[in-house]
Amino acid sequence: MSACPSLPIPLRDVCDGPPQADPACAAADPWGPDLLVALSRVPDPRNSRGVRHRLVTVLAAAVCAVLAGARSYVGIAEWAHDLPVSVRVRLGIGRRAPSESTFRRVLQTVDAHALDTAVSSWLVERWGLGPEANQALRAVAVDGKTARGSRAPDQPARHLFAAFEHASGVVLGQTEVDDKSNEITAFAPLLDRIDLTGTVITADALHTQDRHATYLHQRGGHYVFLVKNNRPKLRTQLAGLPWRDIPALDLSQDKRHGRVESRTLKLTAIGSGIIFPHAQLAAQIVRRRRPTTSAATGTWHTETVYAVPDLGFGDIRANQLAEIIRDHWSIENKLHWIRDVTFAEDHSRIRTGNGPAVMATLRNFALSRHRLGGHTNIAAACRHTSRHPIRAADLLT
Repeated sequence: MSACPSLPIPLRDVCDGPPQADPACAAADPWGPDLLVALSRVPDPRNSRGVRHRLVTVLAAAVCAVLAGARSYVGIAEWAHDLPVSVRVRLGIGRRAPSESTFRRVLQTVDAHALDTAVSSWLVERWGLGPEANQALRAVAVDGKTARGSRAPDQPARHLFAAFEHASGVVLGQTEVDDKSNEITAFAPLLDRIDLTGTVITADALHTQDRHATYLHQRGGHYVFLVKNNRPKLRTQLAGLPWRDIPALDLSQDKRHGRVESRTLKLTAIGSGIIFPHAQLAAQIVRRRRPTTSAATGTWHTETVYAVPDLGFGDIRANQLAEIIRDHWSIENKLHWIRDVTFAEDHSRIRTGNGPAVMATLRNFALSRHRLGGHTNIAAACRHTSRHPIRAADLLT
């Protein structure tokens, strides 16, 4: 009889080779498509001599701790210290849990790109987040965030560039921007990891670049790019279109965040004279806002924004385009804001090695996994998970 079914530890911890390579072990695996399988593919940066805990065990414990709200290496080690036997067995932890120094050394040296690819790919595959399983027009926002606490006297703060799906609120990938470069050079390498077929990419005006538009067209994706003063000739062309003759779509009026805001959108087809590759439509969005404390006769602040999609009238309606443009900014309050407030990322003093990028990946995974579990309040989800360790372990499937 095979040894796999008889041992009281996860099968992936005793089978040789990749977890899917042993059919007997795969058939006996009670957890199915498990995150530990994905984590086992991350290369171990340590010298094998003197290693007490397997890399997959250390990473899985760190993932679970962050799911429960841990914000630091100390918090991760404290979560792992008093685990019940069932969770120890689940994670492959022996008699003694990894120490704070073990977590710190591993998370500072592990390949941040490989770890992020492993967990984001698992989310996509396990939860069916590919283009074929999504709504008719899948939209993904890309945007960067600086981890301010990672700044050191001899190095700038780390800047992390992420791709975020509008509808699900899941982070599809993240990469660290080199301190000698900027987000523009990180655009294609990040999206290389994502199936872009039929996907609309939204970005701020920094990414309104000809090469980005060409790249997305070659990958079978689409774009909705904002046009501001960094592309003065293109903006002048768009502003010169006969907008007065085009009927406006009156969008909903909002009253929140201490202001009243109304928006209108005009949409028109454009010809070959527009100096931006593959653009088919031009949009003019007029935003009018006023503080709610102002009197009814108070002054309105008006802002006019232009956008270029590569979709035609047969592919997208005006109200869909307006929703996609507006939902782009959900990456700020559904990702960046939560990492700052719930996980205190900007106050974190983790700054050595790959630590800042790795911890950001763990936070991205935590908020994504909680959302896929039906939670809308990530702080409450972390508190719920922290009340019993088995709840965090259950989220690995």
